[in-house]
Amino acid sequence: MRLPSKRRAGAAIAACGAVLTATALAGPPPAGAAPVKKPVLDWKSCGDPDYPTLQCAMLEVPLDHAHPDGRTVKIAVNRLPATAPKEKQQGPILLNPGGPGISGLWMASWIPSQLPPDVAAAYDWIGFDLRGSQGSEPHMACDPNYFVGPRPDFQPSQGTTNTWLKKTAGYVKSCTEKYSWLLPHLSTVDHVQDMESIRQALGAKKINFFGWSYGTTLGSTYTQLYPNRVRRFVLDSIVGPSISWYDHNVQQDLQHEKRFKAFTEWVAKADNVYHLGTDADDIEAKWYAMRAKLRANPVGTIGPDEFDDTQVAGGYNILRWPRLATVLSAYTNSGDTAPLVTAYNRYAAPDPSDDSFDLYNSVMCSDSKWPRNFRYWQKDQAKVNEKAPFYTYNNMWFNAPCLYWPVKAGHRTKITGKGLPPVLLFQATDDPATPYEGGLDMARAMPSASLVVERGGGSHAITFSGNQCLDDLLVDYLRDGKVPANRGLIDRTCEKNPDPDPVWVAPAPAIKATSVTGNVPRQFRT
Repeated sequence: MRLPSKRRAGAAIAACGAVLTATALAGPPPAGAAPVKKPVLDWKSCGDPDYPTLQCAMLEVPLDHAHPDGRTVKIAVNRLPATAPKEKQQGPILLNPGGPGISGLWMASWIPSQLPPDVAAAYDWIGFDLRGSQGSEPHMACDPNYFVGPRPDFQPSQGTTNTWLKKTAGYVKSCTEKYSWLLPHLSTVDHVQDMESIRQALGAKKINFFGWSYGTTLGSTYTQLYPNRVRRFVLDSIVGPSISWYDHNVQQDLQHEKRFKAFTEWVAKADNVYHLGTDADDIEAKWYAMRAKLRANPVGTIGPDEFDDTQVAGGYNILRWPRLATVLSAYTNSGDTAPLVTAYNRYAAPDPSDDSFDLYNSVMCSDSKWPRNFRYWQKDQAKVNEKAPFYTYNNMWFNAPCLYWPVKAGHRTKITGKGLPPVLLFQATDDPATPYEGGLDMARAMPSASLVVERGGGSHAITFSGNQCLDDLLVDYLRDGKVPANRGLIDRTCEKNPDPDPVWVAPAPAIKATSVTGNVPRQFRT
């Protein structure tokens, strides 16, 4: 199938409108909030029956921190206050689960529930939603139906490239029309400046921080911009400090391919459970055959792309492998689609309450430069796909809005680590979402950091996942500031937990929220 010409791709970009910058907003901002001179948090009960002491507030911050007397936006914040005696309290600890754009409000109650009582009691646990996302105001909603399936096949061999270009350009056009005034102010630096506003509103001289995934970019950028405000910072599953987001995605493609092959090898050792054979290559072929059948005959809204999304979840958490193997076995051997439907709903189905994709694009496309010529993407991604066919085009189209994004991209903040106290880093060697090189690069960039490596670990966000070695080191740091002895670039190695036992996973009811502040997001479910 002939791919679109450079002229057609350029026309799609032009349709999205002129480039927006932080100093030249498209269209006059609506009249509204008065200027905020000092950030203020007016705490009120969240009304959560499970956590009656949990407090909620909205923090008003400048849209543009360089112009504090201008328009404002609001950040959703919550707090589980410290209960230890005053002399044993360790101040606020800000929490971010990554995304960017996943809500952080659930973390304020969940994280301390995973810790020893004395550590949990010592901190004010602060959850927050990034500007433009989730409970913050405004809450971006560019195209709520963008992920409704079955979507056109990601694979260009199916003749869907023009369809995806048009779909992507239409999505960006919708974002631009609705939020042209907001889009230039959604970079990582903007969010870090909001974190500093939270610190000021809390009245704390310094803050602590815990972040997974993109949260490591938030945390490391904060240490660079406000080093004298840093106390204890934990970065888990680390984005490299200087890599462009485009190049980071290529690393993801290659690592997800390895994790998919690790999955098929694991299934091949469990023929007595899944009855898919003992040859990993044959099992991989059966997976692709299932994908092709779903293209021809979707199961409700589940087509090939939705199947991809469901399987990708296994790269984030190895404990999902038994369920995903059950999906493949049930469909292949008996045509049973019930396990597929359950897994899709659990891991990948569009969630009306989660618009993190809009904020994700706003950050990714603003933080670093992306190729704007689609012909470059075509050639480059085709080369990557030769090595990593499992995830390349899924990842490409997920990030394709950056082809057309109307904000002029900047550069990621250079991390030097100067003037910092000890920082604790966690990284798995086989993490597909934030590949291992990122953890090594962050350790090199931060002289005061201690790097803990989970050898052979293939999951993402590795603390609080059942590895006692990792969690004990985290507890020691949060309790006393203790870090592993300096042994070079890698200061401590923890062995991964055993792979999950191969079991047949029967479909289970959909997860229901149990708290008014939200339960654990799907990204962290098994």
